[in-house]
Parts: sequence; structure tokens; C-alpha cells
Amino acid sequence: MKTAVIVFPGSNCDRDLAVALEQVTGRKAEMVWHGATDLPDGVGLIALPGGFSYGDYLRAGAMSARSPIMRAVVEAAGRGVPVLGVCNGFQVLTEAGLLPGALMRNAGLNFVCRDVRLTVDNAQSAFTSRYDAGEEILVPVAHHDGNFFADDETLDRLEGEGRVAFRYAEQVNGSARSIAGILNAQGNVLGMMPHPERVIEAAHGRSDGRRLFEGLLETVA
Repeated sequence: MKTAVIVFPGSNCDRDLAVALEQVTGRKAEMVWHGATDLPDGVGLIALPGGFSYGDYLRAGAMSARSPIMRAVVEAAGRGVPVLGVCNGFQVLTEAGLLPGALMRNAGLNFVCRDVRLTVDNAQSAFTSRYDAGEEILVPVAHHDGNFFADDETLDRLEGEGRVAFRYAEQVNGSARSIAGILNAQGNVLGMMPHPERVIEAAHGRSDGRRLFEGLLETVA
């Protein structure tokens, strides 16, 4: 499967995400600069990495969401191409309208950087098929604006449609209903604040994130 990692000014987890994709797919990920207008031909997965695009000026992810390449990302998502946004990538996806809600400053206004416990809420998506529903995994976070917010109607819809992929199993950032990751209505776009690409091999001490990428490969390839 050919994969593409979108690189914005200020991305700092693009290489981590590319390495994770390469380890699982056995194929080099295409690094696509935000100023490009087209994605590589035949891309089967698009990934938006973590970092601090444009220094988080205005709102985290707001400026990157207007980058030229995002028009192609939105179009590809509409065709059903899987799109994964991690941390800042999640923020970009909400700002681009591919996912509902917004990511606000963490409760307490502190940067949070540590391992956190997550529970798998939906184990039937392309991104979560290698997990069990209700399973608890350990994945690191590193963010200042990870507090997921949406109005009650949107939150009820996300839960009612099974679009909450992951929840925090502990207090992390004040996110509404402990939401750590959500899916779009079609199930081909996932945004999550924790970093699965940082726990994919034994050298990391565990590999709880690897199954996300393996499940994608199995489902999409």
C-alpha cells in the first residue's frame, strides 16, 4: 500500500509517522509538502502528523487546514481514502471540516507529555479492527491543545453512531466525555490526540500502537 505523510511548517512527528508506516507496509512513505496541490498517484492512506504547524498561531491547526494540499486531502477522503490525523493532525482535520468539534487548551493550561491509558470504544473500524472493544492500551500523548470539545448534540451523535474510537481511561486534558479519538460518518477518517506511532516496536517498551497500522494495512491493502 502506498502511503503519504503531509508535512506542514512546524510538523515534528512526520518522520515518526513515516517510519511506523514503512515498518508495517514494507514500503517507503511519500513525504508531501503542504504547498503541493496534488497527492501522489495511487495513495491508499494519508497521514497528518503531530507537531506545532505554524507555531499553533491563530488556533492549533487552523492555518494548516488552509494549505493547498488540504483540498486534495478533503477530496481523497470524500472518495473513501483512509485519512489518519495524529495530535496536530487531529486539530487540522477538525479545522478542515473533516471531523466535528474542536481541540481547545488543556484543562489546567499545562502541556501534557506522558503515557496515558486508553480504552478502545469502537473495534470495528478500519483503524481499530486489531483491537477488542473495551480493551485498555497504553499510548503516549504530547499536547497543549488536546481538550476535545463539541456541543451535546454532536457528542450524542458521535456516541450514538459509534464514532468514538478511543477514550481516555484517566484524566488527561479535560476532553468532553473523555474522548481521545473520533471517526467521520463514513469511518475512513480518524483523528486522535495520542501518538500510536511512538509505540510500534519492542524498543519503545511496548507496541500497543502497531495494531492500528496493521489493521489499516489488512483492511485497505
